[in-house]
Amino acid sequence: MSTMQIDRLLDTVVKFGASDLHLTVGRPPTVRLHGGLRSLQTKVLESEDMVSLMKAITPERNQQELQEHGGTDFGFAYGEAARFRVSVFRQRGDIAIVLRQIPNKLLTFEQIGLPEMARELIRRPRGLFLVTGPTGSGKTTTLACMINYINETMDKHIITMEDPIEYYHYHKKSVINQREVGNDVPDFAEALRRALRQDPDCILVGEMRDLETIESAVRAAETGHLVFGTLHTTGAAKTIDRVVDAFPVTQQNQIRVQLSTALLAVLSQALLTRIDTAGMVAAYEFMVVTPAIANLIRDNKSFRIDSMIQTGKKFGMQLLDDHLWQLYTQGKISAEEMVDVSKNPTDLVAKVHRMGRTVGRAEIDEDEGEVPEANVKPAPAPKQ
Repeated sequence: MSTMQIDRLLDTVVKFGASDLHLTVGRPPTVRLHGGLRSLQTKVLESEDMVSLMKAITPERNQQELQEHGGTDFGFAYGEAARFRVSVFRQRGDIAIVLRQIPNKLLTFEQIGLPEMARELIRRPRGLFLVTGPTGSGKTTTLACMINYINETMDKHIITMEDPIEYYHYHKKSVINQREVGNDVPDFAEALRRALRQDPDCILVGEMRDLETIESAVRAAETGHLVFGTLHTTGAAKTIDRVVDAFPVTQQNQIRVQLSTALLAVLSQALLTRIDTAGMVAAYEFMVVTPAIANLIRDNKSFRIDSMIQTGKKFGMQLLDDHLWQLYTQGKISAEEMVDVSKNPTDLVAKVHRMGRTVGRAEIDEDEGEVPEANVKPAPAPKQ
């Protein structure tokens, strides 16, 4: 029985520009292309294929973690072509692997359609800039773009804490140090505690998972650092609530006051499949903390933030649903997907109906096609 070659699979992922590769027993290797899953036209994977694929790419340390904890994550560079973030885990006693492709090329503000105001805000010497959205919504790419902009245009010391490191940055005008959680430092809270003694100007906190990390990030922003952080929330108002709710009730007033002065902006995003061309397009909700919004945060009136964003167009603010509607009327996304990721689906459905159109599953082209496995020469083995 021939073993499946990981190199050929990774070449296929890079060639097609797929975002993920799924490997699991009982199914052929499957790629995620423009948001949908497609099986490669190749053999169905068996237990022994999975073991040899896992051993081909997983470092010793992670193989041990897989043994002890049933799962492990790591990143690796695939020659010059791309980097992959890998999750290896056990399921039903077998091994499954998901590889996410991290492009080597950093995108510009224009390419990912970031609000122009974001460029001005990240030139500020201090404050907290939150990028939020569900998993796979492109937060990492957006942050990499902003960090790269600082790196190219300003002389700063940038420290990132990531789990794992995805985009590699090189020193340009700035000095940049990237710390990998689990490899260079045990956890985010520890990395943040140490960072403040490392003379940073900018700090990127890959994930604000727990109270201690959130608290340290806010404190760092208050004490004169530009801090970027991510949360898995949708929308600006929800993000504020999520940060405040992480604190015990007795500290919530205090954190509202701190946030009202430390927070610069919340950029919340969703990634959608384009219908006009191949590829994906990002929809953004963008809130800039103006004095009026700072008052709402301090006075626990986050429910009024949305209407404030709507009137804040001159600061480049926009609501997610407004941007989704814009993308839909430009013919870039389908009505179904717009409604699926929106915050107020009923309102958008009503707007579609007023245009004399319908929102129905029938309009979706169920293209579950197959992608032939590219007939390519094996590439050099991945570097750990």
